[in-house]
Amino acid sequence: MAPNRFQVFLTAGAERDLESLHEFVAAHDSPASADHLLDRLMEVVEDLATFPERGSHPRELLALGIKAFRQVFFKPYRVIYRVRDEGVYVYLIADGRRDLRALLDRRVLGAG
Repeated sequence: MAPNRFQVFLTAGAERDLESLHEFVAAHDSPASADHLLDRLMEVVEDLATFPERGSHPRELLALGIKAFRQVFFKPYRVIYRVRDEGVYVYLIADGRRDLRALLDRRVLGAG
């Protein structure tokens, strides 16, 4: 039996994250590396259409008692998302080596 398929949506913030990551890698490495990174991150995002509940809860949000959001990785990048009904909403795509607390406060906690 085939698993349920969810529709995956990128928020405007997640789209900006992808653009910023692409620009940064293109400027500091190469356009080919930036394209490869973008392709791989989009594969991770698209894979959320099946079994989105497999992601772990971000530790920064668990510390606040929030379990509504999940994360998957394409190391060192983190994709923070929420499952609602038949949709998966991606809120944040960021380098996991960064302190994400402020980004999560602004983007995820402000998302309701």
